[in-house]
Amino acid sequence: MTILALLLVLAAALAHSSWNLLSKQAGGGASFVWIYCTISAVLYAPVALAALLYRPRHFGWLELAFVLGSALIHVGYFVLLQRGYRVGDLSLVYPLARGTGAMTSTLAAVLVFGERPSWVSLLGAFAVGVSILLFAWYSRVGRSPQALFYGTLTGLLIAAYTLWDKHAVSTLRISPVILEWGTTVGLVILLAPTAARNRREVRREWSAHRKHALGIGILCPLAYILVLTALVFSPVSSIAPAREVSILIGAAMGTQVLAEGQPYRRLMAATLMVLGVIALALG
Repeated sequence: MTILALLLVLAAALAHSSWNLLSKQAGGGASFVWIYCTISAVLYAPVALAALLYRPRHFGWLELAFVLGSALIHVGYFVLLQRGYRVGDLSLVYPLARGTGAMTSTLAAVLVFGERPSWVSLLGAFAVGVSILLFAWYSRVGRSPQALFYGTLTGLLIAAYTLWDKHAVSTLRISPVILEWGTTVGLVILLAPTAARNRREVRREWSAHRKHALGIGILCPLAYILVLTALVFSPVSSIAPAREVSILIGAAMGTQVLAEGQPYRRLMAATLMVLGVIALALG
């Protein structure tokens, strides 16, 4: 992994953990997801248009199919993540989701894309995985079976969209900005029937959590655009686990902002994670 890729991933980690904190605080459902996706679609439309005009590329049915496929996977991801935050702590659901996604992505990248990470990268990925297990253990997974279920299932969807979108940006050469914006528009369309059936809930969520929705609407696409940009010239087996430094930031947010406790044990797990990320970068 190059220094540029590492910087992109670290910036994405900060943005990602921040919007997840906002999402946990809001605690909404599908209607809330539709609100912040709509905000993202509107705010990033000029950016997508600029990217399209700056570097125009062929965009046929295959590319459109990949954008729609990404939208379908992301619908499940966002809705399950919100449900997880309704029943579990940020410091439980977030590590489980990110960790499961990272480890599954790395394994699948080796099996599907034929990537061959160095032993240093593999050691780093292993360290990240162990630290994630420690986070989960310290958060007393056994007392939150629903949170465990939603966190793990969300992680599998993270792996699915990581590999899907990796192919879109690196093989099909779809612009990361175009892919993210197209996926967001697809999410708005797919969730529109749900929002229409629950107009009162949409109004209630907007009234109570408009600031949270605006923050997520800005940070969520930004975080993923940074990751997709790194994926253009870097292997999934390095990028996917390195993203999990966001858990370190998320743990600090959970301790300081949400007062979820156990700061010393989480610091131990976070330190192991940092060492793992360094190994990934060196590999």
